[in-house]
Amino acid sequence: MPLETKIYQKENNLKIGTLLKAVVSDMFSSRFLATQLAIRDIKAQYRQSYLGILWMFITPLATAFVWVFLNSTGTVKLTDTGVPYPVYAFSGTLIWAIIKEAINMPMASTNSARSILTKINFPKEALIVSGVFKLLFNSSVKVLLLIIFIFAFGIGFHWSLLWLPLTILAAVLFGITLGLFLTPVGMLYTDVGKFINFALGFLMYITPVVYAIPKEGIMKTIMVWNPFTPFILTTRDLALGLPPEHLTYYGVLLLCCVPLLGLGLVFYRVSIPIIVERMSA
Repeated sequence: MPLETKIYQKENNLKIGTLLKAVVSDMFSSRFLATQLAIRDIKAQYRQSYLGILWMFITPLATAFVWVFLNSTGTVKLTDTGVPYPVYAFSGTLIWAIIKEAINMPMASTNSARSILTKINFPKEALIVSGVFKLLFNSSVKVLLLIIFIFAFGIGFHWSLLWLPLTILAAVLFGITLGLFLTPVGMLYTDVGKFINFALGFLMYITPVVYAIPKEGIMKTIMVWNPFTPFILTTRDLALGLPPEHLTYYGVLLLCCVPLLGLGLVFYRVSIPIIVERMSA
């Protein structure tokens, strides 16, 4: 009687669909841990700070104030924005601050858990979910202040304002997607985090954050094709009751962010355990 022959092969666990399904499952199962981590981080963020939550507004307020001062004194001549310039500048810097925080969030959340990553085995996706909770909390407070500014300067309520939370979520999605791809490299080399902050500081001045897109010239081309531009302009236009002018580019980028976010989560899931093993070696 001939013997039956069986061939055993190593299972391929690197299928995108399988990994993405595992990511979603672990994110859902680790929501309690993520909530506790988010509460801990939010409390620690303001525990030893005298000004507390006000620090959330100081940077965008200071940046906006500088540009308002330069514009009002004639030091810098800016294109007419169609709305009170203090609201224009503050809304731009506030939205930019949210996007910047979203980009840095995956790396910041992972770095803050370095001490437990090498000691406790838990779904690493909990760090991303925790960072999202914290980011949404910070963003909601900033949006509340933006709405106060809108009413304080006489713009008032308009129906497009109801779209503001969704556009803020879209900006957060865009930032997190970029941050997920940068995090593994940033965990290995601290220079990456410094370079990101440097690059974002430069990008702010080729994005219509505190001034409008020029009517002509090379800067107009750069700012129009800048992927940050539609997220800043669409969010601000809807918040201030202006007709959005870059909806097509905005929609294309938003559709691209959805699959890229999935790839970023898979990249994070595959790379972080390798990095943790290297850290503990």
